Amino acid sequence: MPQLSPAPWFAIFTFSWLVFLIVIPPKILNHTYPNTPSPQLTQKTKATAWNWPWS
Repeated sequence: MPQLSPAPWFAIFTFSWLVFLIVIPPKILNHTYPNTPSPQLTQKTKATAWNWPWS
């Protein structure tokens, strides 16, 4: 039974983790988003108090 021989399965396991750790992360990190966020205004607007008609 091939499951009892660790030689080919360990090589496949090692190669697949090398692909996951070396090849895939740069491809994901180089992804660019089409809509970049615009910077928000740093000035705060002054809040006005509410004038309640019944108070």
